[in-house]
Amino acid sequence: MKNLIRQCMLFLLLLLISWPVLAQQGTLKESLKTKSKILGYEVDYSIYLPSDYEKSNRRYPVLYLLHGYTDDETGWAQFGEAHLIAGRLMQAGQIPPMLIVMPDAGVTWYVNSVDGKVKFEDFFVKEFIPHIDKEYRTRNSKAYRAVAGLSMGGYGSLILSMKHPELFAAVAPLSAAVYTNEEFQNITDERYTKTFASIYGQYPQGQQRLSAHWYQNSVLKIIETTPVDSLKKMKYYIDCGDDDFLIKGNMALHAALIDKKVPHEFRVRDGGHTWTYWRTALPEVLKFVGETFHR
Repeated sequence: MKNLIRQCMLFLLLLLISWPVLAQQGTLKESLKTKSKILGYEVDYSIYLPSDYEKSNRRYPVLYLLHGYTDDETGWAQFGEAHLIAGRLMQAGQIPPMLIVMPDAGVTWYVNSVDGKVKFEDFFVKEFIPHIDKEYRTRNSKAYRAVAGLSMGGYGSLILSMKHPELFAAVAPLSAAVYTNEEFQNITDERYTKTFASIYGQYPQGQQRLSAHWYQNSVLKIIETTPVDSLKKMKYYIDCGDDDFLIKGNMALHAALIDKKVPHEFRVRDGGHTWTYWRTALPEVLKFVGETFHR
């Protein structure tokens, strides 16, 4: 009986010690829905609210955190532990309190399809950001809005920010799916049909794939054709593993920004295209974004 009492007292003591930590982790709300007239269907999204959100009247900066190919709005929390990592950093005072919004983009690549049937870019800019600003207490200006993501989401973060620099203060792509023209032309027909045909149109291997729609959504082409002053309107943090199959495109991205003399942070660390890599990258992304939000 004495041992049982001791065990119960120890459990209660540990609970009391850990309670302040648990209480400051914030709130993760998963798979909420918003209607889209542009898409013609409801879009799911998850959102992380900092621990003091319900206790204050202030407004918060926002990070849009984008998932990879075939994932959804739950991926960053389930596998990336984004809410736990952010909560710990906020509690330690290493980043400012912020909202983290994670939408489900399906396999849209965060752009408008060539046939106009799925206009995710239009939805994100014209409906989704306004929805978040309306439903939550956000600081709804460029200075307090950032976008990041992994793989397809890393590509999406670059596309959305470079096409709409008036909306974002910072962009942080991880293992971004950036392809050179040569790489894109040489993707096998089977993989191209499965992954890219719905976005860019059905083309066999070769020059035909470099269509007007491809160039409109090619990160490297956008950097090449965009005025330097526009590119410099954001801060960039780019990270890709040295064993990642997308490292070549990320190196090309780094080189393109160097050629245009656009300041940016570029990291190549040991690792591949894995959640282990992205979990270790996320703290630095959050710190980078947090520094951008500081005034």
